Amino acid sequence: MRKKILKNVDWGILICSIILCVIGMIALFSATQETGYSDLKKQMLWFIVSIPVILILIFVDYELIAKISPVFYGIFIILLVAVLFTEPINGATSWFEFKFFSLQPAEFAKIFVILTFAFVICKIQKKGRNEINKPWKLLASLLIVGIPILLIIKQPDYGTAAAYIVAMLMILFTAGIDKKYIIGCVLIIAIAVPLLYQFVLPEHAKSRIKIFLNPDSDPRGAGYNVIQSKLAIGAGQLTGMGILKGNQTQLGFLYPKTTDFIFSVIGEEMGFVVAAGVIIVYVILITKAIYVAKTAKDDLGSYIAMGIAGIFLFHMVENIGMTMGLLPITGVPLPFVSYGGSSLLTNFILIAILLSISGRRQKAIFIE
Repeated sequence: MRKKILKNVDWGILICSIILCVIGMIALFSATQETGYSDLKKQMLWFIVSIPVILILIFVDYELIAKISPVFYGIFIILLVAVLFTEPINGATSWFEFKFFSLQPAEFAKIFVILTFAFVICKIQKKGRNEINKPWKLLASLLIVGIPILLIIKQPDYGTAAAYIVAMLMILFTAGIDKKYIIGCVLIIAIAVPLLYQFVLPEHAKSRIKIFLNPDSDPRGAGYNVIQSKLAIGAGQLTGMGILKGNQTQLGFLYPKTTDFIFSVIGEEMGFVVAAGVIIVYVILITKAIYVAKTAKDDLGSYIAMGIAGIFLFHMVENIGMTMGLLPITGVPLPFVSYGGSSLLTNFILIAILLSISGRRQKAIFIE
């Protein structure tokens, strides 16, 4: 059985994630030299911790993981409530601080929100695939994602909340949600966005949107980071200025260069060739995740794989987009590349679940 699983596994998924990790660690090597490479050492440690986790989870049936996921979902809901009472870090109550590391519950919660949401939808659809389109059943399933989203917004962490929404939408689309709900959501969003901006969004969130539209309006204040990021990426040109030689990176103009703006470091010191290569690797990874969803042996596997693809897609587009000034700054990390233990371990767990689904897929599904 194990040999069959290993034979069916799409190892390209793991290879893509490792390539991104390697590029990220090279960038961290350059970005952390003045601090004694502390963040790089921690990232390498989390990478080593992730390896046995991947090897174990590949052989664990994703159906079993999905069945027990509601228990962990409940635990992380409690943690998302508890983290709101911690001391704010950079204006957000998103982390539990321990002696040797910090824990971000919203990152790990992604795993169990996706699994629980997919599991519940499959339960609803046991009586028929169209059951999910019954209003009260759809509403009940949406609460699974809605509750953590509200708690994460409360932190506030709008970027991570948006990642949950994208994953949810991709799962619902795969589950065959009725077009009337899609049209209704579009209309609600069109009406709600101006109202939310005017009466709900806090001033710092409004400021980010204003700066996104015109960063030069406050070049020494709120627009500073995105301006420096764009300068860094532009300075890299085709082949980059060289590792440890980037002006914005090494002279302290780029901040935070190990997390939010790690792609700017890559663009400046490694150039367009490597930066474009990073984007291509992400596209391959996301495409492979969608292919796993298409070839999964059951609906549960398809929904989970699409949810994971949604997480990676949003993080990639948002992080790279904000470093180029194409999207508002939200503090969303670049998967496998940005520094962050919670993020790295979470992403590798998601990869391991993808590998578990691919190892149990039915390739014959494409036979007409």
